[in-house]
Amino acid sequence: MAMLAVTMAAVVTPLVLAGERGLFHMPDMSEVRLQKISRAGNEGEWPFSVASGTLACVWSGGARVVSFVEDPAGDGDNPEPQKPRHVIVTVNPFELTFFNIANRDLFLPVDTVEALIKRVAPFAALGERLCDQPQGTQIGPGEL
Repeated sequence: MAMLAVTMAAVVTPLVLAGERGLFHMPDMSEVRLQKISRAGNEGEWPFSVASGTLACVWSGGARVVSFVEDPAGDGDNPEPQKPRHVIVTVNPFELTFFNIANRDLFLPVDTVEALIKRVAPFAALGERLCDQPQGTQIGPGEL
């Protein structure tokens, strides 16, 4: 019986000690890293259908999850901000297409998934570097 307890402790301890990077860790808002981004005037490969938003990264399920969230905007008739749309930013073709079905119009139209991956790859890399920053970090433009 004691041997079973020692074996279980040896298996579970790395998962518990992994903190935010653990497989079963459920992140909270204090762990999200944020950076405002916007399209430059001469940027030809901007992948998003809106001109600005926030790049966010959080560890979830033992992996970095990078998202782009559009800036909430109210219009003249309804000054209350609408719920912003968001998409997962990744170079994994399955995740890029299926996880973003609900908000795929947040990406500019492209002919192929490969073209979309080419456009989002720099933002996915930027988001992953953002995730390497300390918890609760909010980085300004040009700081990463």
